[in-house]
Amino acid sequence: MACTSTQSCPMNGGNGKYSYTRNSSIQRWGVEASKALIGEAVWEKLDINFSNLFNIADLGCSVGPNTFIVVENIIESVKLKYPSSADPSSGSTEFQVFFNDLPSNDFNTLLQGLPRDREYAASIVPGSFLGRLFPQSSLHFIHSSYTLHWLSKVPKELLDKNSPSWNKGRIFYASAPNEVVQAYSAQFAEDMVSFLNARAQELVHGGLMVLIIPSLPADTSPSECPLIAVMDLLGDSLIGMARMGLIAEAKVDSFNFPKYYPTQHELETLIGKNGCFSIERIEPLVQSTAHARDLNFQMFISHTRAAWEGVIKMHFGSDIVNELFDRFMKKVLNFSPLISKHSSKQITEVFVLLKRNSN
Repeated sequence: MACTSTQSCPMNGGNGKYSYTRNSSIQRWGVEASKALIGEAVWEKLDINFSNLFNIADLGCSVGPNTFIVVENIIESVKLKYPSSADPSSGSTEFQVFFNDLPSNDFNTLLQGLPRDREYAASIVPGSFLGRLFPQSSLHFIHSSYTLHWLSKVPKELLDKNSPSWNKGRIFYASAPNEVVQAYSAQFAEDMVSFLNARAQELVHGGLMVLIIPSLPADTSPSECPLIAVMDLLGDSLIGMARMGLIAEAKVDSFNFPKYYPTQHELETLIGKNGCFSIERIEPLVQSTAHARDLNFQMFISHTRAAWEGVIKMHFGSDIVNELFDRFMKKVLNFSPLISKHSSKQITEVFVLLKRNSN
């Protein structure tokens, strides 16, 4: 059966070698790089009335530890803007944090990692964030990072032999015809509309939402972007295994990777059409030279395996995973553009600050 949905494919759980817990430092960079921007957002843009309870949601939280860094930053920023919220003598504000991810996420690992000295009540909210998760106007601040580029499902046209978007011989859109790219883009747009509509119901008027979305730089084709182009190497690895009889060729033909990197312009257009939020700030996060030096081939393989393994296992089973990533690693070692962080063609993490309109 074709892998058409990602609703059961969270990041790798546990604390093992390829767990997300141990392989999410690339995402942590984005979280830390946005810290000052979130502080500025709360100070300058948060415009709400709340009594003694401030509700925060981190959507697509995975298993930690990045989500805890985000939450602490938001809380400290709110306490700085509203000093009375940190003053016990004035009936200090309490913080409620909702950690959301797919039902199959490893919430046990998340709960075990909760800081003992946390200043908030923690709740788990399993479910897809493409639908409603919370009561009407119940949240004051929403955060979601490195999540929205994952599609809810593979566009059905990619599996239709009679469609111009049929993606035979490829598992992604890096070197595919424009019809394939447009099918991916349309699915992303559909998911984004669902996400925004749900959040518009849950966020109070004047509340804030911060998104960090890996995005394709302007004036860059997918094939020019190393992180997208490298997917062809994963596809080549699967095709090589099929030729050796290790997996069925039909199984490879029915597999397409369910993620899409939008441009900043696409994001602005979709948010603008939705009309429920004002874009208070949207810009690429600035990469530090230290972050550029840290990235290496082994880190890339470990991080991608932590993120991609669930999707691959769901379609092909677990038996091929080690062999597949061994082959993929050998191909990646000869792909030097992947770890060059000085290229203008690299994926950028776009920081998006939205404010709930009063309409």
